[in-house]
Amino acid sequence: MTLPCKNKFDLFLLGIVICLLSLGITQVFSASTTYAFEKTGDNFFFFNKQLIWMGLGSVALFIGYYFHYQWMETYSFAILGVAIALLIAVLIIGHEINYATRWIRIAGFTLQPSELAKPALIIYLATYLRKKSNNISVFKTGFLPPFVICGIMVLLLLKQPDLGISIILATTTVVMLFVAGTKLIYIFGLVLVAIPGAYLAIVETPWRMKRFLAFLNPEAYQTGAGYQTIQSRLAIGSGELFGTGLGSGRQQLGYLPEIHNDFILASIGENLGFLGIVSVFVLFMLLIWRGIKATLAAPDMFSSYLAFGITFLFGFQVFFNGGVVLGVLPSKGLTLPFISYGGSSLMISMFLIGVLLNIGHTSRLYLNKKTSLSGATPLRPKAIFVRS
Repeated sequence: MTLPCKNKFDLFLLGIVICLLSLGITQVFSASTTYAFEKTGDNFFFFNKQLIWMGLGSVALFIGYYFHYQWMETYSFAILGVAIALLIAVLIIGHEINYATRWIRIAGFTLQPSELAKPALIIYLATYLRKKSNNISVFKTGFLPPFVICGIMVLLLLKQPDLGISIILATTTVVMLFVAGTKLIYIFGLVLVAIPGAYLAIVETPWRMKRFLAFLNPEAYQTGAGYQTIQSRLAIGSGELFGTGLGSGRQQLGYLPEIHNDFILASIGENLGFLGIVSVFVLFMLLIWRGIKATLAAPDMFSSYLAFGITFLFGFQVFFNGGVVLGVLPSKGLTLPFISYGGSSLMISMFLIGVLLNIGHTSRLYLNKKTSLSGATPLRPKAIFVRS
């Protein structure tokens, strides 16, 4: 096994991720010290755990890059099966935190199966869309199976409950089917079917209804469902243009609960100001650009769908998280990739970056052989290792 050539490595994409990780670990420490001391007596508790997850995530990134992506196509149904099994297991032996059962506790660490569901579904969709590329416009063979698989995963997630990742999976499925060429009438029909279900999921669930009403008028629920939105706005507003400086924010003193998790962008806004938030979004825009570049240069249909699914996943999750923190979307529990505290999310995100690096590296090898992409057959290496 030989390591990939350095001159074919997307250092720009890796540099973006390193910048996001550096910002993330700094902000996790800055935002969590008070909360960590109150909970554990150790100011460095969450910082140290995040460092461990970053180390494990680096291994995951290496695995995603070093092993040729074709192994995921070969074992796509097995990966999907494991993800669904874990979603079922969490409902049976899951660990409850804040009235939600989304985690499985293993040796002092918590695993969030819903994070594994994201790459598992993308890998399955990329495999299925590649195999059914000639029949994608046929409802029975091109649209119905992915819809059923996504529906099963969404139902299991709603049982936890986890509406945020359910929306992520459903939207990613619809967009990937659209890009693959499914008929618009199928998508419109799916939306029409989903609207009554979404309405019932909100109206028939009191706490979801409160969150929605709090989104429309946070001040009316300032001591309840609208509390985080108001405090998040206060954090961002107090940061003004340049911020208050690292570690000097007031919201991280307990006014905004667990600010190092889903609302870490509010901490960035307070500490680093408007320019800090803009810098975060610029970094993610550059990441999405590199992902699109990998998608367009991919040497085969599977890797193209895979790269697109990964890129869209990052883009949509950043959009959703940012919208919630800025108060333009209803509050949902979604992390900001590479920056928010959380092991499962960080490891999966870094693994997916490794896959993007893998696809980009393979496409460069393909182009260096001066083979036309339009007339070439997909790469079918004998081994699953990326070789120079």
